[in-house]
Amino acid sequence: MFSLKKILLPVDFSERSLGAARYAEALAEQLDCEITMLHVLPTPHYEFTALEGGGMMLGEYYGTRKVAIEQELEQFLRAELPKLKATRLMLEGDPATRIAAEAEKGFDLIVMPTHGYGPFRRFVLGSVTAKVLHDAHCPVWTGAHLETAPAVEKIHFQTVMAAVDLGPESEKALHWAHEFAARHGAKLILAHATPSLEGRTGEYFDPNWRTYMATQAKERLDSLQAKGGANAELAIEAGDAHYVVCDLAKSHQADLVVIGRGSVAGVFGRLRASAYGIIRQSPCPVVSV
Repeated sequence: MFSLKKILLPVDFSERSLGAARYAEALAEQLDCEITMLHVLPTPHYEFTALEGGGMMLGEYYGTRKVAIEQELEQFLRAELPKLKATRLMLEGDPATRIAAEAEKGFDLIVMPTHGYGPFRRFVLGSVTAKVLHDAHCPVWTGAHLETAPAVEKIHFQTVMAAVDLGPESEKALHWAHEFAARHGAKLILAHATPSLEGRTGEYFDPNWRTYMATQAKERLDSLQAKGGANAELAIEAGDAHYVVCDLAKSHQADLVVIGRGSVAGVFGRLRASAYGIIRQSPCPVVSV
């Protein structure tokens, strides 16, 4: 059942956290959600360290650092997002583990960016985000461009795309996208990538094979929609899943892409094997369900 009442917003005090917070605030305003802003302070891995000017036990240093972080969290984004209403929480430990565990306490969505800074890192999925995607049971909203999110009042959802591989998670992804689109009065696109039939020079493929594959996919997509009560526009293209999905999202000017993430074991099927590629390259945020 679709539910979006409680949002977990992990932050690391960077610009990317500001972008994620804008989306979280927009969702909270549009869907009447509660937000919990979470920062996880990693615990030390050794007993003591020497600092300049004499030795200071790490416990004392860590305690001082903890107080400073608590104060920073209390003030974080208050000036940038004065309307943001969030409960602020600091935990200690491994960030990804604590985020996933906290999400189990009744949260419906985690909103967090993919990684760090710079154009190159944009194409790398951060280790914390990757582990959260691997471990969390609730949907995860992320994307490589969250740090450039528009102002909250300019965030609207007019077109939502559900990208499915017709595997076990497809029904769940379509249901989430359908419900989200309905609540925003958005257009729903149902996208699917069929296998590419491009061969090496001299290889022959029946020219009707592409049509056959598209027809088979359409029949299965229609069945999936009928089962879930959706009525989306179909978009079927041949090629590598993450390229197809990202190109379709761009051409349809999608505001959100929804994909099936699968189980902890992770990446079975063509789309789920391409999930990280979609998240890294999508022109809009991606929700992994």
